[in-house]
Amino acid sequence: DEILRSLAGPPSPPGQDPHGWRVPVDCVRANELCAAEPSCSSRYRTLRQCLAGRDRNTMLANKECQVALEVLQESPLYDCRCKRGMKKELQCLQIYWSIHLGLTEGEEFYEASPYEPVTSRLTDIFRLASIFSGMDPATTSKSNHCLDAAKACNLNDNCKRLRSGYISTCSREISATEHCSRRKCHKALRQFFDRVPSEYTYRLLFCSCKDQACAERRRQTIVPSCSYEDKEKPNCLDLRNVCRTDHLCRSRLADFHANCQTSFQSPTSCPGGNYQACLGSYAGLIGFDMTPNYVDASPTSITISPWCSCRGSGNMEEECEKFLRDFTENPCLRNAIQAFGNGTDVNLSPKNPSPPVTLPPKMEKSPALPDDINDSNTMYDTSIITTCTSVQEHGPKLNKSKEQSLCYSETQLTTDTMPDQKTFVDQKAGGSRHRAGQILPLVPVLLLL
Repeated sequence: DEILRSLAGPPSPPGQDPHGWRVPVDCVRANELCAAEPSCSSRYRTLRQCLAGRDRNTMLANKECQVALEVLQESPLYDCRCKRGMKKELQCLQIYWSIHLGLTEGEEFYEASPYEPVTSRLTDIFRLASIFSGMDPATTSKSNHCLDAAKACNLNDNCKRLRSGYISTCSREISATEHCSRRKCHKALRQFFDRVPSEYTYRLLFCSCKDQACAERRRQTIVPSCSYEDKEKPNCLDLRNVCRTDHLCRSRLADFHANCQTSFQSPTSCPGGNYQACLGSYAGLIGFDMTPNYVDASPTSITISPWCSCRGSGNMEEECEKFLRDFTENPCLRNAIQAFGNGTDVNLSPKNPSPPVTLPPKMEKSPALPDDINDSNTMYDTSIITTCTSVQEHGPKLNKSKEQSLCYSETQLTTDTMPDQKTFVDQKAGGSRHRAGQILPLVPVLLLL
């Protein structure tokens, strides 16, 4: 019907191509096009007056408001979107919601994202990140990737300046009862993630870890004692409602749901198989009350959550739990983070949630870790873990490699690294080639276990 009306109607106004299709424009430009058209301009003013101080049902009961809404659905404003980080982003989002809050109830569980779709992939970011780190497993098996990410940031003037700025702001004590300014901390964090290239910010947020000290550094990336944690956890639905009163927070949350909502039609569990879109949407939430973070310093599992719970949800508990699971049990988000940590956007993790693991004791709050300290855990050699894992994943391709011998030269696998397994290697076998040959068939079984 829309196509027929456009073909039978007058010549296309600005913002449309000759065939009647609306050319996608950002909402600031769409507003300018609407202002240049008297009919659109007057209807837009009417709609804004209809929305001011009225609920949607009251607005729709007014005939003039209904007509204004119908006319604007045919204008460039209806299809407009915003670019993340654009110069007039907040103004663009305000225009977007002024139209779309009138078209919807405003209380949907998921809302459409006001941002343009992300079409790029992680490949380019991995390529740029590899310039700094080398990404060579043979040379970086002992390295702390989160510490390496901090050092790489310090080599870039813009990254170093903005990172130092938010750490200083988020760590500055205001009074005896207020240890920081949460509002200023969030603003500094938003500036960092909006203005620093993602090859630096992603490496700080999504670096892979082999030990608890590294994972704690990753958790401390956003200075959680100020930006994330609070005295009490609010109800998640209350937190969502507060977020939706702010156009910017509402937009970032809608974008997160659009790009990280689990899709079982995709082998990656992400919509369109796009890890880049999900990670970007996640980073876009940092610096708001809805800020997500790692819930603990576990290197073996990735659990993300905003600072909220479903306690006191009443008859809304099921909806609250569903909202919270979009963070805590989200295979798309988990796969995207693991893929970036592994250095590939095509490494697919199983769709089913990982089996529960025993989490380490919750660590006490600690200041951000300095960048000149090696976080490696001395309980065990992470190079052994990394190499043996690569042998398990890649099989015969590493049979003749020097690194593979590390898996077979270990004379003891303690319960510190594999608490549920007994030691299979004979303590006397270190110098005997014959005994090593007998033990060798047991190693794949051990690795699989």
